[in-house]
Amino acid sequence: MKKSIILLISVIVLTVSCDKLLTQYPHNAKSVDNLTEDDVEMLMVGAYNIAQYKPTFNGYALFDIIGGDLIRPGATSTNTPALVVQGAIAPGLSIVGGPWNGYYAGLYQINNFINAAESLPDSPRKKEMCGTGYFFRGLYYYYLVTRWRDVPIVTGPVDYDVPQTEEAEAWKFVEGEFKKAIEMAPDFSDKNYVSKDAAKALLARTYLAMGKKKEAADLAEELITCGRFALADFSSIFRGKVNKEEIFTFPNLQNEGSFNIGSYYYTKESTVGGSYTFCPTQEAMDMFVHNDKRTPYSVDIQGSNNVVNKYYQGDAGHDPIYIARLAEMYLISAECKGLALGIDRHNQLRTFRGLEAVHPASEAAFLNAVINERRLELFGEGFRWYDLVRTGKYEQTVGVESKYTVLPIPSRELTLNKALHQHSLWIASDDSETNE
Repeated sequence: MKKSIILLISVIVLTVSCDKLLTQYPHNAKSVDNLTEDDVEMLMVGAYNIAQYKPTFNGYALFDIIGGDLIRPGATSTNTPALVVQGAIAPGLSIVGGPWNGYYAGLYQINNFINAAESLPDSPRKKEMCGTGYFFRGLYYYYLVTRWRDVPIVTGPVDYDVPQTEEAEAWKFVEGEFKKAIEMAPDFSDKNYVSKDAAKALLARTYLAMGKKKEAADLAEELITCGRFALADFSSIFRGKVNKEEIFTFPNLQNEGSFNIGSYYYTKESTVGGSYTFCPTQEAMDMFVHNDKRTPYSVDIQGSNNVVNKYYQGDAGHDPIYIARLAEMYLISAECKGLALGIDRHNQLRTFRGLEAVHPASEAAFLNAVINERRLELFGEGFRWYDLVRTGKYEQTVGVESKYTVLPIPSRELTLNKALHQHSLWIASDDSETNE
């Protein structure tokens, strides 16, 4: 990614200042009919910036925060996973409303980029830029559907309240965006650029969520066997060294970014400082055994404090935002193939990470093994909550009510957009009242 992010304000305005994010027009925009390919190239640089930063820390970390492995240090009111969830998730709270606003503000701007790219004369580069835009739009809607299920699908400016699209149809939209990205995005060149391979990884993840197991496994295997990627040591992945495991990663450069993931997890006692907002539970610390090569790069103890150690720059710098890695493809392939055909991929990953092979006796035991391996491998990378939700394990594992298996529509959005309705699990809840 270019180190200097330039927003082409003179060509098209990409800011949202009004409350109603779904109904904005780029009033000051130059007509897309007059844009050149160079203009849209510059807009694409802005699209990378937008896609990277609009979700905010909560947008990336929420699945970990409410996934049962993190608590707030030293706070008696939130020192168990269930209390963290109950204290964080309500329609009027910013941890719910902030990501929703960030996603739709980002989508407004990404839609403008896509519309600008689509207006260009046909060329190989136009095709690649459109593919990049579809990838980002698919990624944003993946975030939205996994959290809220039924969400408004918006692909351009509108002047009316947009109703929610039912979850099944919303998943089809996400699937379609990634399929277009696979067809049109550039070939893989670097982990920090959108590519066909990055789109395949996200489509495999989408198919897993949709229950399309064969399709998910086929795409995962395609990436495992293509020769462009290989499992790498955590010492390379999470300490900024060259490796072949990362399929797509936002660099989150310090001179461009607005938030620092590591600061939320590191302590002031560390050599790089930190705000230490969230920490691993003792159970999460204990699941990382000594011979697991992931352990020192996943968790650590600073003084007497448990810390997430994947994001190691604390207050001193900005850690990357990891979107897709090859290890996830091993686990998607394993889960979707089932015990008989998937156990080899599962154990190949475990062996590479320094652990012994496992031999589950049943499909249920195998699924538990895969979900546990995902917990270890993807710890702190934004997967845990949805892994538990999609496999029906969340309520029992974390000890919370079923309403927490979906996020409530933010109170403010229900006020602004009369076409929205609250999810049924939250309608009867006292927590559905505004808490701002």
